[in-house]
Amino acid sequence: MKTVVFAYHNMGLTGLDALSRHGYDIAAVFTHEDDPGENCWFGSVKNWAGQKGITVYTTEEVNAPQWIAKIAAIDPDVIFSFYYRRMICREILALPGVGAFNLHGSYLPHYRGRCPVNWVIINGEKQTGVTLHYMIEKPDAGDIVGRKPVVIDVSDTAKTLYDKLCGAAKELLDETLPLIKKGQIPRQKQDLSQGSYYGGRRPEDGRIDWKKSAGEIYNLIRGVTEPYPGAFAFLDKDEKIIIWWGEAVVSKEVFMPGKLIITDKEILVQTGKNAIKFLDIEVKGKRLRGEQINNYFENEKVKELK
Repeated sequence: MKTVVFAYHNMGLTGLDALSRHGYDIAAVFTHEDDPGENCWFGSVKNWAGQKGITVYTTEEVNAPQWIAKIAAIDPDVIFSFYYRRMICREILALPGVGAFNLHGSYLPHYRGRCPVNWVIINGEKQTGVTLHYMIEKPDAGDIVGRKPVVIDVSDTAKTLYDKLCGAAKELLDETLPLIKKGQIPRQKQDLSQGSYYGGRRPEDGRIDWKKSAGEIYNLIRGVTEPYPGAFAFLDKDEKIIIWWGEAVVSKEVFMPGKLIITDKEILVQTGKNAIKFLDIEVKGKRLRGEQINNYFENEKVKELK
């Protein structure tokens, strides 16, 4: 079955590996050039395609007439999108006879849109999943082909959850790709009124609001910690502090949110409810853990965060 694939990131590699494993004829791959300003902790779809001798394109204008014409000339039976970062236009989606399918990193119709792996953790969800669905012009809104649930542990970060989702995607594709080849494609309409949609996140969205509860702040920390930009606040002198890891602890203090609670053994920050204990932070470009954190705050005489 002749296939054109739009793919990026490790989920893109998961999808390409599955297509190759199930004997799909990958005629061309569209991906993105890696951004030198981005922390590229993931594998390269471009390299994967190059190593297998598959034609690869990295245009960011895939919906332009010349690219629509090129894909039409390939005459694909099916199109797949695996974590490709651009919306694909109606003219391209209409080209394959079998259909165009997208792999989305949530349990649709919940968490349609951007950055679902970060959002589900930030919002304290207990479960998410991956979904293969028909692509239409509206993002992540087409009929569902298959879903695979994934449990979110309280210690999961966006990275560990993403790895779980890649594993679930492999299982899902191993189940659905043979059915697509046989023309026995499951199809379930989405009830978007029962789901949710979220937009993208920016690094500045990681700023901590100390008036929120310790549980909510902990979820933000683990939702944007490495390899993402990290949750942050500012010290008394407007010095930025990144909290790479911490934990929510019970606090009986009545200090205002953002006030430091300094003991011989630990540094806590009072929140709207309970406190956050610092375990791994970065100040002035230096990573601090354990006693280093205590020493810093004792020496700098910092009293609160904002």
